[in-house]
Amino acid sequence: MNPNSIDLENIPDRLYYKIGEVSQIVGVKPHVLRYWETEFPMIRPYKKDSKQRLYRKRDLRLLLMIKKLLYEEMYTIAGAKQVLRKLKEKDAETKDRQLYFKFYQENYKAQLRDIKKELLEIKKILS
Repeated sequence: MNPNSIDLENIPDRLYYKIGEVSQIVGVKPHVLRYWETEFPMIRPYKKDSKQRLYRKRDLRLLLMIKKLLYEEMYTIAGAKQVLRKLKEKDAETKDRQLYFKFYQENYKAQLRDIKKELLEIKKILS
């Protein structure tokens, strides 16, 4: 399951969403969302001083993934946690790989500049 495949295009683009709105978007009751918060620590809505939960789009994407895992793919909560954990690990590996390649590419460019400089010096000597 790809977290970016969850379609959020039809959702209004705002910074925060109240629990009632999230409940309608995800299609579960607010008490289910509150329960999922206890089971899935990666769901971290912002809580105002009045204890009102405010969810971000990142939270919506995660909640939709959890709903799909539990209701459509019939995972248990433990199984859904395991799937999300593996996705997080895979994402971390991808980020590490991207950082390595970025470093390698920058190092490669520096090496090419040094080689070019040396070749130009050789050319001067030979001419």
